Amino acid sequence: MRTVYIMWIRQLKRYWRSKPRMFGSLAQPILFLVALGFGFGPIFQKAGGGNYIDFLAPGVIAMSILFTAVFTGIEVIWDRQFGFLKETLVAPVPRFKIMIGRTLGGATVATLQGIVVFLICLLIGFRPDNWTMLPLAIVFMFLIATLFTSMGTAIASRLNDMQAFPLIINFLIMPIFFLSGSLFPLDGLPGVIETIAKINPLSYGVDGLRYAFTGISHFNIWLDFGVVLIVALVINLIGTYMFSKIEI
Repeated sequence: MRTVYIMWIRQLKRYWRSKPRMFGSLAQPILFLVALGFGFGPIFQKAGGGNYIDFLAPGVIAMSILFTAVFTGIEVIWDRQFGFLKETLVAPVPRFKIMIGRTLGGATVATLQGIVVFLICLLIGFRPDNWTMLPLAIVFMFLIATLFTSMGTAIASRLNDMQAFPLIINFLIMPIFFLSGSLFPLDGLPGVIETIAKINPLSYGVDGLRYAFTGISHFNIWLDFGVVLIVALVINLIGTYMFSKIEI
């Protein structure tokens, strides 16, 4: 447990020390909230969808968590290139504990980022329907963060080129985000898009967040929780295996 705790704290310190990264990561969520929220808000309302800010905010929070979590994986490549990873892996501790610590640290950072974006959403005009559901929203934030932190670490474990990582991640993450129901309702979609959305784990995370904040969901809340939890565990196991196979 001491190893897990050390790696967890190390990830938090890295995030806190990187203030440009911390503040820069807020630019995209603010842009989506302002440009889309106020730009498409009247159209969404005329179509009978209600307040678009209330619909959009959970998706933007999930987006912030998604990008923050998955890009923590690049630290594996960074540490490998500068020799820090070798020092960590030669320590007489199981590698799965190192992976767990890194995952918990990255997930905590991404969850904090999501909470910050939630506060920004409040300033923009977002109002949760039931504040007593806020703990459930934080649970979904952490599950989403855990899932994609593990995914980022798993991918980074197989790469040596730091420049290749963002290219591969963007190729995977952009479709995951745009086809998750973050920006538009999942009702009445074409068959292919609807099928992709149903097998997209982020769809269930966004739906769970939207239910916690607004009381409205496309899927069942227990289905949302179960899918995100199971996929997070599976990806974490895959990431742990791939991290354990890193050659030093």
